[in-house]
Amino acid sequence: MWRFIKGFLSGGLLGLVFGFVLGIFFFPYIFPPPEASETLSRTETGELVAKGTFIQPNPNDPVHYGKGSVSVYPRTVFLGDDFEVGPGPDFHVYLVPRANIRASEDVKDTMFVDLGRLRAFKGSQNYAIPAGVNLKNFPSVVIWCQQFGVLISPADLTFVQDS
Repeated sequence: MWRFIKGFLSGGLLGLVFGFVLGIFFFPYIFPPPEASETLSRTETGELVAKGTFIQPNPNDPVHYGKGSVSVYPRTVFLGDDFEVGPGPDFHVYLVPRANIRASEDVKDTMFVDLGRLRAFKGSQNYAIPAGVNLKNFPSVVIWCQQFGVLISPADLTFVQDS
């Protein structure tokens, strides 16, 4: 009888832990944050420095995808109204000093600038660029999953020529 109770309690504890872990992982899929609709103020804009479009780095991966526009201003990275990524945990917006990011390994060994946690999986959002960052040294903006160390979506930037 004691063996049965021990097995029952062990199974219940394992089920509880497994259910908790699955709940944390699937929470953003089941209860995603509302769509963002932020705008840029005059102090955040200034002249456009660069622009790009988020892509799906691996077409065979239906979970890690992104699309939409990104604009970079002297003090702000702005994700456009058409921005969208597949939901997941702990996504961040990075400025990366490499061009043509297509795999997680392209980001892992670089000195990226973390602009903060992604606030919504859809819609316009803006992220402040820290003072002293030379934007010419960062030809990519990426959405990165910090929890699992996975590239979600990169955007190659095209810099606007100085007049």
